[in-house]
Amino acid sequence: MYFDELALSDEVLDALWDMHFDECTPVQAQTIPVILDGKDVIACAQTGTGKTAAYILPLLTNLAFDNHNPDKLNAIIMAPTRELAQQIDQQMEGFGYYVPFSSVAIYGGKDSGAWGTQVTGLQRGADIVIATPGRLLSQMNIYDVDFSGIKYFILDEADRMLDMGFYDDIMTIVRKLPADRQTILFSATMPPKIRQLAKTIMHDPVEVQIAVSRPPESIHQRCALLYEPQKAGLILHLLSTMKEPDGSPLKKVIIFTGKKQRVKELTRTLRSMHIDAHAMHSDLQQHERDQVMLDFRNGKIDVLVATDVVARGIDVTDIPLVINYDVPHDPEDYVHRIGRTARAANSGEALTLVTPEDARYWSHIHRFLKKDIEKLTLPSALGAAPTDAEYATRSGRGYSGGSRHSSRNRGGHPHRSRGANRGGHRSGSAPRS
Repeated sequence: MYFDELALSDEVLDALWDMHFDECTPVQAQTIPVILDGKDVIACAQTGTGKTAAYILPLLTNLAFDNHNPDKLNAIIMAPTRELAQQIDQQMEGFGYYVPFSSVAIYGGKDSGAWGTQVTGLQRGADIVIATPGRLLSQMNIYDVDFSGIKYFILDEADRMLDMGFYDDIMTIVRKLPADRQTILFSATMPPKIRQLAKTIMHDPVEVQIAVSRPPESIHQRCALLYEPQKAGLILHLLSTMKEPDGSPLKKVIIFTGKKQRVKELTRTLRSMHIDAHAMHSDLQQHERDQVMLDFRNGKIDVLVATDVVARGIDVTDIPLVINYDVPHDPEDYVHRIGRTARAANSGEALTLVTPEDARYWSHIHRFLKKDIEKLTLPSALGAAPTDAEYATRSGRGYSGGSRHSSRNRGGHPHRSRGANRGGHRSGSAPRS
């Protein structure tokens, strides 16, 4: 389906034309017509499917045609992290280039000027508020924010917001909103707690399920079967042997762990091994996180160690290698993690470190992928790897984590290519987020 087949406003279509976007992604084709009809929507769609445009485009169109009060707040878009709120704000600027609506982004940080801008936007009735729950609640606790004009309430990555403990904050905000509103909820997964939230705040929602897409073939996926104490040694070996195409040491590597305490511990371990590793977790002050991300994008940091939640805002086009230090507990998180590489026409590597304790989770991921994952042979200096029998015992079934071993420890990095269109969009492709 093409965007000009949808009942979007001329101003929105003009912006899409300027950005060379013609064809909808599946989530856009399925949700935009329903949102334009004014119905509540609960959509299951992962990052990278174009979900942000799926709600921004019809929101801008509905605002153009409805009878909203231009002097009041009209729409709230909630996001779990500052990074995602910033991305939404940037896309709002592009898609809304020709529309006369104002927006304000409300998120944490040390910039006192930003706080003042946020207060002004709320008090003067910006048409659209893009906010993290905690920061918006802080504003509400200090100032008298008028939500009586809200007609649209959108929650992006709702599962992450609940994982981060924002349920009470969300409900506090919801109780301030008019009952007669359109509520739109996007989530990468649909656990019972999301369905309960939807039942509580939505009215007869239309449900849209977009199947989780498997990782693209441009990502070379491998796994390493090993014991926990062998992990740091393997990372040191890989970073010492793998090179950039020009022969220089590998940079912009991301290592994912499951918890922030693991991030801190692993960062200290890697730095003790003289690896330029920096941590990204929720205990950092916002200005510290901003500086780490700036240095990482500029190639001043070799290795970024991060949790899933904070890493949602990482959008860097030339990451050559992603390492899952801990196996994700569900396939959606696996796809999201390794999707940080092979972006913008590049290709990349993804390596998952699998201990016998992780066998059950890795087995789930492997069944989802429906393909053999190449197994890396450990360097002899690290000692013997676990046997397949150990994994079979842990997973409760025969281990199926891969079919062939590889002892290739590349001196170069042939799977990485810096293609054209880096950092931009392909003509005719749908906007992704």
